[in-house]
Amino acid sequence: MGGVPRCVASVYNAARPMTELKKYIVERDIPEVGNLSEEEICEVSKKSLQSLRRLGPQIQWIHSFVTDDKVYCIYLAPDEETIRQHAEMTGLPANRISAVQQLLDPDRFA
Repeated sequence: MGGVPRCVASVYNAARPMTELKKYIVERDIPEVGNLSEEEICEVSKKSLQSLRRLGPQIQWIHSFVTDDKVYCIYLAPDEETIRQHAEMTGLPANRISAVQQLLDPDRFA
């Protein structure tokens, strides 16, 4: 399963205003998350999107990477507290939140 689940793609692609937001990586420890079905992933994703709508455009979900026991989510947000609010509202862990300081692109060094 790659990319955005079909069940949330239309909402995910909705245009959101880009203000002065920082990029964050959120590490979520979720045992056996890589074994969830498409239906289970959709359920959690929809709940996350509902929480995002309640919080407003100051937080944006860019995408997530699912591994065996973790999910790494990329967000734009004004601060860590907004991300923690989203995690609490959604019922998901936010075990580690890291602000991105730099983006390294291999084309930059070629």
